[in-house]
Amino acid sequence: MMTGVEIGEVRIGGGAPLAVIAGPCVIESEALTLEIAAALAAAARALRIGVIFKASFDKANRTSAQGFRGPGARKGLEILAEVRRRTKLPVLTDIHLPQQARVVAEVADVLQIPAFLCRQTDLLRAAGNTGKVVNIKKGQFMAPRDMRQAVDKVRATGNQRVMLTERGTTFGYNNLVVDMRGLALMREMEVPVVFDATHSVQLPGGQGTASGGEREFVPLLARAAVAAGVDAVFMEVHPCPEKALCDGPNSWPLGQFRALVRQLQALDRVVKAPSR
Repeated sequence: MMTGVEIGEVRIGGGAPLAVIAGPCVIESEALTLEIAAALAAAARALRIGVIFKASFDKANRTSAQGFRGPGARKGLEILAEVRRRTKLPVLTDIHLPQQARVVAEVADVLQIPAFLCRQTDLLRAAGNTGKVVNIKKGQFMAPRDMRQAVDKVRATGNQRVMLTERGTTFGYNNLVVDMRGLALMREMEVPVVFDATHSVQLPGGQGTASGGEREFVPLLARAAVAAGVDAVFMEVHPCPEKALCDGPNSWPLGQFRALVRQLQALDRVVKAPSR
């Protein structure tokens, strides 16, 4: 039986109600980050759902060298610490280098391993050694069962607090597809499984110097994943996705966040209801 993980007051997995990981792709400014975090905290209270705030301080894998990367670790972590202080929401952010793990762990409740780096042994071990929850995004090039090796690399540090996140699989050029069977296969590893509803509709490099996306399919895939029994849904949100500095085409409008989450909660209750 999967035990789930505790992240502040949020429980993910182990039969707990659906949780949500949400926030902007990257920290664009302190004011905007705090605005989004406040809206998500209010939604968490109104909907009675566990919410983890996510934002990256550095997007080290942008398509173009000219793409906006974020404020960097020092300023970014200061902003994330302020998010925690003001909203009391747990915070998730990415790390790209082993030496970032310990510093980021002083602020973040969850260290996220980017999909492109999910096989990097030193990075996984460094994250595991912090004792914080480690969320590993399944690489677009990885089979679901192969993620067991990534999980085992973290567990080898003595840290059992691991989650896996599905974010789509490479399908030809500039496209991703989601195989819902993979969600069940990863749950066999006795870890909470998260579905990234916004990156799964991304069109990698689809705009030449940036990735495109098909935002209209976010609700469809999120509903399907919840029906398949995921423990949490991950989505990047922005007040105005068309003006977002990163991943705007696949980000979900912040103003539509509550309506979508209500749908997902209703489905989750059906899926987790005791069998008669």
